[in-house]
Amino acid sequence: MRKFIFILLSIVVLVSCHTGEQDGDVLLNKNIKVFRYDRLQFEATAMNSFSALQKMSLDCPRATKILIEDVLMLGTVDEPAINERLCEYYSDTILLRLMQDATEKFKDMTSLEKGFTEGFHRLREEIPSFPIPAVYSQISALNQSVVVGDSLLGFSIDKYMGEDYPLYRRYYYDYQRRSMNPNRILPDCFTFYLLSLYPFEWHPGHRSLYDVIMHQGKIHWVVRKVLKMKSNGAMLGYSSEEEDWCKEHEKEMWKWMKERGHLASTDPMLIRAYTHSDPSMVLNGEKIPPVIGLWLGMQLVEKYMKQHSDVSIATLLERTDFGNLTLD
Repeated sequence: MRKFIFILLSIVVLVSCHTGEQDGDVLLNKNIKVFRYDRLQFEATAMNSFSALQKMSLDCPRATKILIEDVLMLGTVDEPAINERLCEYYSDTILLRLMQDATEKFKDMTSLEKGFTEGFHRLREEIPSFPIPAVYSQISALNQSVVVGDSLLGFSIDKYMGEDYPLYRRYYYDYQRRSMNPNRILPDCFTFYLLSLYPFEWHPGHRSLYDVIMHQGKIHWVVRKVLKMKSNGAMLGYSSEEEDWCKEHEKEMWKWMKERGHLASTDPMLIRAYTHSDPSMVLNGEKIPPVIGLWLGMQLVEKYMKQHSDVSIATLLERTDFGNLTLD
């Protein structure tokens, strides 16, 4: 089996895509339909269907271009032999099995389509001009989990087979596999879509750990609200034990960060330690739950919104200055 490039929850920016199911903005009186680009991929590569290859190029040319050039890095989409190279890539026996398993597991998208529809409708209610994207599913050969761009949102079903899926155990650490469950598709898609619309502003005086966790916190908090998830921990995929630990040690953790000057730090490695899924940090001999910085950011945003009942979600998403908000 060829060596795959594993990039967990990364983003590919797509400029345009016509899925044939939804063009441009999705009207509020219509349900979102997931375009099954993954089925075209399967037919084109596993079943050697020339017509499916043509549909990949004609129905969603930008997604095909990004898949070939940036996700799989097979060359340029206009090369004469690129289709043969694409089919050869997906002909790997293990990848063929993954494609078959993924299309079987996700043969019904009804619940996901309901979640996308309800979530984007709530965002549109909060922000009347909010751009609702066309949504499609793909098979990225275990590369990107989510692809997002102007009026387009795609997710890779082969990255959400469930943390106990046998192939994952061969290539991923436990902390990576916990985010590879089907119930993470909606939170991931909404999070990365909002991050594409409201990117972090890197500029002097606004690049500290505090700035990063507040930005990430507001995005994750808004996604939690539009998806009606029960808690900040649930939004981040925490177990009940992990969320209980966070609540018990919240103020202690905040004090520990302040005393060490972490909140004002711009050290990328320190910021990564608080926002990455690898649970490598320790407090008083206990392992800290992963992405603890995001949880603390969500707690701060929740406190801010309770203190400012006049602030709308639209205003919150635009805001970059939260004053001297603390968890003390």
